[in-house]
Amino acid sequence: MSWDQAFFDPIVLPNGRKLITLRDAALYITKLPKAEHDAPEWQTAMEFLLKVVERGWPQMFAQIAMMQALNN
Repeated sequence: MSWDQAFFDPIVLPNGRKLITLRDAALYITKLPKAEHDAPEWQTAMEFLLKVVERGWPQMFAQIAMMQALNN
């Protein structure tokens, strides 16, 4: 799978911006402040993004992990 693969449904951020692709989500995580970026929920989200892209895991896993991290 490609980093440019779109989520089934865009992930809406608290500020109203939308994460459309797996790349958008990865860039969002990498731009978080270090303390937030290093939090377990964001590390899990990044891990699932990588597994979807590199190992072909179902995209839904990354979407769920992102939503859980955002709602923590």
